[in-house]
This record gives sequence, structure tokens and C-alpha cells, in this order.
Amino acid sequence: MNRCPLFAPATRRCLTIAALALVALPVLAQSAPVRRFPAQALRGTMVVTQPPVITMDGQAARLSPGSRIKGANNLLVLSGALVGQELTVNYTLEHLGLVHEVWILTEAEAAEKRKRAGQ
Repeated sequence: MNRCPLFAPATRRCLTIAALALVALPVLAQSAPVRRFPAQALRGTMVVTQPPVITMDGQAARLSPGSRIKGANNLLVLSGALVGQELTVNYTLEHLGLVHEVWILTEAEAAEKRKRAGQ
């Protein structure tokens, strides 16, 4: 009498399907997602000096409370990890003029034309 249900035909089928799904995941992950930026997003060169203080195109600015910085892979990045780096970004401002959302751009995204502040 076989008491181990692990090798039952239905279980084997489920394990086979799961293994095939795991093999297919890297293929699906290779296509880079296309990020859509808000129409009001501006282009700038950001340098984090001492969070939340930044410079945007050489002008002093501040990150808003609750601001979000998304890296080129679209994951959140802490502003402290970016201190001193000059980054090409798209960003939005909140109603008080503080920088609220920031997207660090890939080379392809940076090549696209976008309005800069003051233009």
C-alpha cells in the first residue's frame, strides 16, 4: 500500500505544470516594461545634496514629504542612496512647488524630448 500521495498521477501533473511555469518566467521577465509618465511631468537633472534638499537643473529644490523616487527598473529608491549623483529624471511638482514624484530615466527614456522647467 502506497501511503505517499506525492507521486500520485494528479500530483505529478501539477508538479510538471509548476516546473514548466517556472521555466517560462525568465522569458516573460526579459521584456522591459514601457513606463508612461504624466503629461505634466518635467525633465530635469537632479542631484541629491542632503535629503530632502536637492538641486534640480542647478536650482535649489526640496523633496516633498512622502515623495517617491523610482529607479530605472521602476522600483523605489531612497534619496539617501543617491547623494552626489547627477541623474536625468522626469519629475512632478506638488501644489506648494516641492518635488513629489521622480523617475530616474534609462538612456532610451532620456533620449525622448520633454519640456523642462521654465520653458
